[in-house]
Amino acid sequence: MKTFIPTTKTLIGILLISFFVISCKNNTPDVVTVEIEAAPESHHTLDPNATYAKAEFTVNGMTCEIGCAKTIEKKLAKLDGVKSASVDFNKKLAMVEYDEAKITPDKLEETVTKIADIYKVSDMKTVETFSE
Repeated sequence: MKTFIPTTKTLIGILLISFFVISCKNNTPDVVTVEIEAAPESHHTLDPNATYAKAEFTVNGMTCEIGCAKTIEKKLAKLDGVKSASVDFNKKLAMVEYDEAKITPDKLEETVTKIADIYKVSDMKTVETFSE
């Protein structure tokens, strides 16, 4: 009687077939439905009779344009009473036009520093026209 002794190729073949049989189950991923609440639309309307002021200030602590400067810009622009907001990462300069009856320079500073502890506001000043 002849004894069967598997060769290395045979063992590898059996292992590969076993692996594929075990791992190739028909696993269908679970479908999960997630409801996403739509972001509320900005309802801040600009008062045509309001007195608008322009403020410029330095923002220290920004490390990138997209993650830092754009985030600060968006947060400032969403404030009720803000007509426009722009943050220049390279100059570390924020420029905000706002309704003086609704927003104060302190509120602008508070908004920036609440985003992250690393952001520091300095050189807050009211200007007639923004720097270029």
